[in-house]
Amino acid sequence: MKNLIGLVYNSKVRETRDLIDTLVGSLGIGDRCWISSAAAVGEQAEKLSDTSVAVVAGGDGTILRAVRVLAPHAVPIVGINMGRVGFMTELRVDEAVEKLPLYLSGDQRVEERMMLAASVLPADDGEPRATLHALNDVVVGRSSLGRLQDITTSIDGAALTSYRADAVIVSTPTGSTGYALSAGGPIMYPEVRVILVQPVAVHTGLRDALVLEGDSVVELTPSDGGHSALIVDGFMDRELARGEQVRVERSSYVARFLRAGPANSFYSTLTQRLGMVYRSEQAKADVRPEATWSPSKR
Repeated sequence: MKNLIGLVYNSKVRETRDLIDTLVGSLGIGDRCWISSAAAVGEQAEKLSDTSVAVVAGGDGTILRAVRVLAPHAVPIVGINMGRVGFMTELRVDEAVEKLPLYLSGDQRVEERMMLAASVLPADDGEPRATLHALNDVVVGRSSLGRLQDITTSIDGAALTSYRADAVIVSTPTGSTGYALSAGGPIMYPEVRVILVQPVAVHTGLRDALVLEGDSVVELTPSDGGHSALIVDGFMDRELARGEQVRVERSSYVARFLRAGPANSFYSTLTQRLGMVYRSEQAKADVRPEATWSPSKR
């Protein structure tokens, strides 16, 4: 039976480590936990097979760094929001000490989110020189400012188009609230199994996003080798050589999150996470009430 608790923090934000230390003392779990920064979780490899849950203090970026190591070991995550938006987090700082024991008991719902695998294929059709796994998105685009890219794109072997754009995003439903959203893409429920293809700043060609079946294979070939880059989850970068292709498909790994609320709670928190509050006032009986949107304080 797994009995270890992983505690992960953002090494760039001192307060996240302070919170982790507080949790260890308040919950009395010092004898059955390990502590690591998000960037160094891989150093806990020998302990991951015996880890029942990972508590991650930080924002979505901290979770993205940790999940690429945790996912292959099927370790579920409880995120404590100490970032800006926190789409993937579950708890606020002020409720962490009180509510965290409910998640450590193992009785909460497990939410599974698909991931992507991005392989860099050489021009001679040899073996991939790298395969990276993403929870949010895979981006192929220019590696320098002021240059458009021609990115030839195919889906399941069928030619789609050649985007002339800054970049092309291939996103999971989780990533639909990230970079893809800022590029004009739709928001998708995080547990569906689909793939989003979203161009960025299109100059000519297909401008609309495409939503693909989850087992689709997307192949992206930039024409400007040596000036193109592959970016995975916003922080893993690989420069692409001339003729190299990026193949994106559903990963064999899934990210697991512990949730206390029902599956539909995603909708009730969506506008709050986007910094919007829905307000309605009950008008007089003979007047139909109106609803307005307004930005909330972050």
